[in-house]
Amino acid sequence: MRVLRHPAVTAAVPWTAALLTLSLGVLLLLSGARPSFPTRFVRVMEIEPVILIEISHFISSVLGLVFVMLAFGLRSRLDAAWAATMAALLVAAPLSLVKGFVWEETALLLLVAIALAPFHHAFPRKARLSRMEVTPGWLVSAACLLVGAGMVGIWSFENADYGDLPWWRVMADEDAARSLRAWTGAAVALLAFGIWRLLGSAATPPIVGDTDPEFDRVRAILAKAEVSRPPSNLALLGDKRFLFSASGDSFLMFGVRSRTWISLGSTVGRRDERMELLWRFRELADAHAARPGFYNLEPDDLPDVVELGFAIQKMGEASISPLESFTIEGTKRGNLRRAWQRAAKDGALFEMVDPADIPPLMPELKRISDAWLDTHAGGEKGFSLGGFVPRYVQEFPIALVKWEGRIIAFATLWPTASRTSFSIDLMRFVPEGPPRIMDFLFVELINWGRAQGYGAFDFGMAPLSGLDDRPLAPALSRVGRLIYDRGEEIYNFQGVRHYKSKYDPTWQPRYVAAPQKWAIPRLMADAGLLSSGGMAGLAKRPKKSED
Repeated sequence: MRVLRHPAVTAAVPWTAALLTLSLGVLLLLSGARPSFPTRFVRVMEIEPVILIEISHFISSVLGLVFVMLAFGLRSRLDAAWAATMAALLVAAPLSLVKGFVWEETALLLLVAIALAPFHHAFPRKARLSRMEVTPGWLVSAACLLVGAGMVGIWSFENADYGDLPWWRVMADEDAARSLRAWTGAAVALLAFGIWRLLGSAATPPIVGDTDPEFDRVRAILAKAEVSRPPSNLALLGDKRFLFSASGDSFLMFGVRSRTWISLGSTVGRRDERMELLWRFRELADAHAARPGFYNLEPDDLPDVVELGFAIQKMGEASISPLESFTIEGTKRGNLRRAWQRAAKDGALFEMVDPADIPPLMPELKRISDAWLDTHAGGEKGFSLGGFVPRYVQEFPIALVKWEGRIIAFATLWPTASRTSFSIDLMRFVPEGPPRIMDFLFVELINWGRAQGYGAFDFGMAPLSGLDDRPLAPALSRVGRLIYDRGEEIYNFQGVRHYKSKYDPTWQPRYVAAPQKWAIPRLMADAGLLSSGGMAGLAKRPKKSED
């Protein structure tokens, strides 16, 4: 029995089982399309009613299609596919005897069932069959196989003419050949299955062994994390799922869209627990037949992600301004310095507010946020970007800009326990007061961060920035560079980088990772939809001003 559980044997079983099951499916479809053995059929008719023979013949052919479909699930190592295959084999075996005493089929079906029985452990993915990812290419292949079986049936009964009958007449007509009836039933089943898989949406899978924790647990880790980045604070947004380390000192957060599981960055907490959490994430996604991926990785995350076997693609660059060396003095910073000085001269005031003092300000902050959203497309964000959720806004310090006694701009801050860097999340303002008020806010925040002992101000990412368009560069990089150069109507790619460049940053690359290179575009699309609240969020347009 030890040999049956050898890693090499266990790895080979899913593919072998898939090929055997696919072969049995083809065999049953072809058997349904071919005439029965005359001598055996006559003997069967002597002891069985015709209706039982017809029903068993029809069900046997439909089970042939079922085997073809289950082969895909076996290849994906689905536990439910193994159980369904075992059940289908035990049902199909006696049917082959009933439909025409085809004992050879019965023997093959039982042999495969006996061979598969000891290998339940080779199918560890605890997912429903409804989560089986069936690609359009596979559906086309299955349809071709079905058409081929039907052509065999037509060739076998070339003297019968059913071309003028609709499929429902063929199903009900007693004079129709059993092969044609079975083929029609299988075709309808495949059509229904294809429509269901193309239109159906799988439910969000549960996290086995972990439940969504109270935010106090997340807060505690963020407050003392050895490894964290400003975006790690998005764990408090309330739209993430978590994996926690055994010690409870680290977590990995991820979002789920359909079958895509997207980790936002790497782990947060202790550095020595990172690799174990990364492997748990991949294994848990695999057990749920999900597509795992990582979004917004930093360069020092890459060795661990490569060890997982993931492909990597650059997605843009982040703007990081070291606070120790930053200054607004000199000719190079003249425009920034004058904007800051003018705003201060016109009466702009900078103020920091602790989380405990935010609730009384919430109505005014919401008014500013709503006014800002009315002029920007897409509405509130999520996943990789914060949104104006009152509970979430009160988690962090807020920087205010006041003018003539009113708040005209604010920004929520993302601190880090190590104080290596801090960043802003929400940044909202109204078109009142001095011009270029955000420059005033940024300069004041840089001075505040330096006084608090932070090492750098993270201005966030410039999407698609820094991608190469060389002939030998990856295709995704060249496509991304083309969008960056020509896609200003979609997003202000170059404008974002130009604006952040005036704060003299160092540009650090950011990456996405997926198990296969071809899965990266799907991963980025799903991450974008998670951040935008789905297609409805992407389609939301800003309100037109009323003149």
